[in-house]
Amino acid sequence: MDEEYYIGYLEQPAWESIGKGIREYNAQQAGDGHAIFLCFALYAPDHSIMGGVIGETHWNWLFINLMWLKENVRGRGFGHQLLLAAEEEGRKRGATNAYLDTFSFQAPEFYIKHGYQVFGVLEDFPPGHSRFYLTKSL
Repeated sequence: MDEEYYIGYLEQPAWESIGKGIREYNAQQAGDGHAIFLCFALYAPDHSIMGGVIGETHWNWLFINLMWLKENVRGRGFGHQLLLAAEEEGRKRGATNAYLDTFSFQAPEFYIKHGYQVFGVLEDFPPGHSRFYLTKSL
């Protein structure tokens, strides 16, 4: 091994340099994905954030990265509204499909109810549960 190179552990990931490198490589191979982040938040009357959805669009796809609501506002239609807002924003940006992943103890039924279809499952991840990968045509 070349003595000038070494591997070191970082407490904080080096997203700027590593992320930039993979984005540039991906653009060389597949063209510019025009990745743009999106975020919709649910605010309480006191303006505190009660939940939201975070994602991005790239290569005409919408990726739902994170979606979460505080327990006391679940089951009141806010998740539905947040998901629809993200999907609509994806469509405005030219996305024709969406994808996401969720654990069996999170909300796979919620996404299936909204037209998502399972295309992959990792069993026993985490132990005793499953991780679902879902997609939907927008």
